[in-house]
Amino acid sequence: MSDRQTLSFLSKTLQRAGLHPKTKYGQNFLIDLNLLDILIQGADLGPNDVVLEIGTGMGSLTKTLAARAGWVITVEVDRDLQKIAAKELGSYSNFNLLCCDALRNKNHLRVEVLQAVADAMAKIPGAKFKLVANLPYNVATPIISNLLHETPLVERMVVTIQKELGERIIAEPSCKDYSALSIWMQSQCDCEILRILPPSAFWPRPKVDSAILRIVPNASKRSSIVDLDFFHTRLRAMFLHRRKFLRSQLISAMQELMTKEQVDAVLDQLGLEPNLRAEQLTVQQMISLLESCRVQCSA
Repeated sequence: MSDRQTLSFLSKTLQRAGLHPKTKYGQNFLIDLNLLDILIQGADLGPNDVVLEIGTGMGSLTKTLAARAGWVITVEVDRDLQKIAAKELGSYSNFNLLCCDALRNKNHLRVEVLQAVADAMAKIPGAKFKLVANLPYNVATPIISNLLHETPLVERMVVTIQKELGERIIAEPSCKDYSALSIWMQSQCDCEILRILPPSAFWPRPKVDSAILRIVPNASKRSSIVDLDFFHTRLRAMFLHRRKFLRSQLISAMQELMTKEQVDAVLDQLGLEPNLRAEQLTVQQMISLLESCRVQCSA
């Protein structure tokens, strides 16, 4: 890892351009070189990998990705930083630098970004799609969540995010951090926090701790969910009213699709007490519950 990602380099480069970090884009640059190495090592990159980076910054991480992967698609919403990164990456030919918002909306990535990934994969035999990024905090949740039902399917994600978000993703049932996001991610992936990062690892310093999170989709887990869109939509609806009991949560989530009698029958079939709450169900119990509802709706 070169010294380009140091505080001195970053601050001087921005100063020369008459710029400064923009809070509206969630710009916090990772300046601890050892932690950058952990991010790279966790991705296990090789020449068959097509890497998506969201938040190019000044191209420091991008250059390391390009040196190890077959192709890199890097996305930067800030046109000022995009111009700096384009100059820094001039000696590389295996990358696309897109200047746009990576998200089309809160539920989908931008089509142009996914198409760039698909085009790169078509040129590399046995290509694998990986997300490796120091994600801007304000887009981290929709990026991570939405990649699990986009095409092409991501093979691995290694990202720097807020520690609080990482803890929500790996949370266990009945704890305050356990949520629809926890179940959505754990129902399809193996998720692990590789390292906790203090605010001093970044410039400017954020007000919270961060984490390097590795997410690896698991084909065996994903196979138990027949309809991802149905599961995702109803799962989120189950957590809209956390303090309601399970029966009421399910009636609300399945509104206009199932009668109360059908809801009662599904709960009885699975041996689930109606006075439980969604946050008390294990990941597998929630999968079984919503799959039973899907079958009931299709009957």
